[in-house]
Amino acid sequence: MVEHVNRISSELGLPVKSVSATIALLEDGGTVPFIARYRKEATGALDEVAITNIRDLLGRLIELDKRRASIVSSLEERQLLTEDLAAKLSKAQTLAELEDLYLPYRPKKKTRASQAREKGLEPLAKSIFEYLASDPIKEAQKYLDAEKGVATTDDALAGARDIIAEWINEHQPTRKRMRELWGQKSFIKSSLAKGKEAEGAKYKDYFSYSEPVSSIPSHRLLAVLRGENEGILKVAIEVEEHSALNILESSFVKGASACAAQIKAAAVDSYRRLLAPSMESELRSVLKMKADAEAIKVFAGNLRELLMSSPLGEKNVLAVDPGFRTGCKIVCLNGRGDLLHHDVIYPHAEHGAKSRAEAESKVLDLIKKFSVDAIALGNGTASRESESFLRDIDYKKAALTPPPIVLVNESGASIYSASEVAREEFPNQDITVRGAVSIGRRLIDPLAELVKIDPKSIGVGQYQHDVDQRQLQQSLDDTVSSCVNSVGVELNTASKELLSYVSGLGKQLAANIVKHRQDEGPFQSREQLKKVSRLGNKAFEQCAGFLRIRNGKHPLDTTAVHPERYALVEKMAADAGCAVQDLISKAELRKKIDIKKYVTDSIGMPTLLDIMNELEKPGRDPRRQFVPMKFAEEVSSIDDLKEGMRLPGVVTNVTAFGAFVDIGVHQDGLVHISELANTFVKDPAAVVKVQQRVDVLVLSVDKERRRIALSMKR
Repeated sequence: MVEHVNRISSELGLPVKSVSATIALLEDGGTVPFIARYRKEATGALDEVAITNIRDLLGRLIELDKRRASIVSSLEERQLLTEDLAAKLSKAQTLAELEDLYLPYRPKKKTRASQAREKGLEPLAKSIFEYLASDPIKEAQKYLDAEKGVATTDDALAGARDIIAEWINEHQPTRKRMRELWGQKSFIKSSLAKGKEAEGAKYKDYFSYSEPVSSIPSHRLLAVLRGENEGILKVAIEVEEHSALNILESSFVKGASACAAQIKAAAVDSYRRLLAPSMESELRSVLKMKADAEAIKVFAGNLRELLMSSPLGEKNVLAVDPGFRTGCKIVCLNGRGDLLHHDVIYPHAEHGAKSRAEAESKVLDLIKKFSVDAIALGNGTASRESESFLRDIDYKKAALTPPPIVLVNESGASIYSASEVAREEFPNQDITVRGAVSIGRRLIDPLAELVKIDPKSIGVGQYQHDVDQRQLQQSLDDTVSSCVNSVGVELNTASKELLSYVSGLGKQLAANIVKHRQDEGPFQSREQLKKVSRLGNKAFEQCAGFLRIRNGKHPLDTTAVHPERYALVEKMAADAGCAVQDLISKAELRKKIDIKKYVTDSIGMPTLLDIMNELEKPGRDPRRQFVPMKFAEEVSSIDDLKEGMRLPGVVTNVTAFGAFVDIGVHQDGLVHISELANTFVKDPAAVVKVQQRVDVLVLSVDKERRRIALSMKR
């Protein structure tokens, strides 16, 4: 483990002590959010990103060790492990290096070289490869054996070359040089598969395409590979053959002897038949891994911004799932998101003036009856027309102040409405009611509602179905967990889906907490968590600080102060001659505390500063304050757009090639990376974030293909 600590420290540029402590905490069952928040003294205040990087790199090193052990075991069983080979295997730093060392000893299926060995041609190959045969043709005559299929000297020499070709392919220094050449000088090329012109129109840019692998961006690589998987494109990675053959000839071909000629021919065959396919396969894998990592990083960043969107808060909401023919489904929710009422209105022209008047009357009655603070309107079909209807209502005649109308991104709402979670929550309601509820809850608290949906269905990813699904899931789970724990969770009202992301819990303990809450009533203190079935001391340690109890027995139960530090805060209060609640409510008392007096071997300034910040703003929400988004009223469909218009919008997705922006016309526009700023932009995520409000210029509108080009340049 010491070697792993040193390597991780070196690769990540982190102190050895911090890495060692973090690994120990992880192995003891600590979660990333818990370690980052409550073990700052041990880790040197490493943040979640650094801790996650340590965890992931440690995992890769452990997997490398497992593969190394498997190889050693295989070699020992076959009595092939020498001291020299064992030493080389123990020093291998990468999987590629490890596999290169093992390649000559790997059990093989029948190959041309193995068939040549069965014919007894290995001594001939050795004499040629080591330049011991003055005349390979004469030497080959010694190995003629018609029964074995070696009827002529050409047969013997061909078999010898097959063996030499395999030796060249398995030569570790050569593979290393070849790998470097392919990584630096190869090109990825794609062409249209025969007869796929019409079907593959969306891949038109890649019908005759070539780009150096050293510079290809992740989104283009994933697009090309997707086209190949769909049978539209033929894809190959190639390098100039003469450069590769120069490497082989410089390593194995000496002079112009007859042996050199045989070795040169074997080298050409080795490259074309063995090395080139191997390098291409390996490079594809490496490029795919890098592209996956980039795409997953983009997805995770977008998801974080979406989950951390500003919540309206505990306000009564009228939620509208808009539609034309089938009408608009409406629901009324209280501040906790409980369903109070549902109905359908028909406000649009196809249903006539009478239906519109009835719809207006219903909306006014519901706003008054349920004291509606805001209207959540889904941004799907008929949203702008429904928004126009809601704005045109005569609120004055009902003596009402018009509530703000907020367009809510409904991506994934239909997934939720048909899910087991939704059926469990609303067993007696159909999917249209559930979908409208989801829209309303997204306004009240986006994080609490969106955790119920598979992140891949939320619509903020890039090629999410093409990347490594295990790595994607791990990254998205990390992101959701980070967001949930940074905000904190109200223990007595949170859904089991939200609770499942709290540090140390998971699905089973979350379900147990909800059941305990139902059977025993609301939790009065964090300490009562220990009575939950199967929630032991370790789980309590990990989760307690992230769970809040409003009006709990202990004043610190509503803060992010961990129960393990309650005694410390109580001592501070006692030293100040007041109660803990007084420390929370009175700034003048907190100012009198000299926190340096409370530093111990296990409690340092990072923890003490966190505690003082919590006492100042107990249970504070790190999310931004809610501000309603308002689109241009004169623009409600793509037909209203004209080049040169400058419009307000909200970023819905950030990709490696730009950002998609909702401007209120049911079709997001694209701000290409070249149009994000007046200066060169390498990473769009460094310029814009999901949910960011922006002003954009309409560059062009393709109504037929429903494509809108936008610019953020000034």
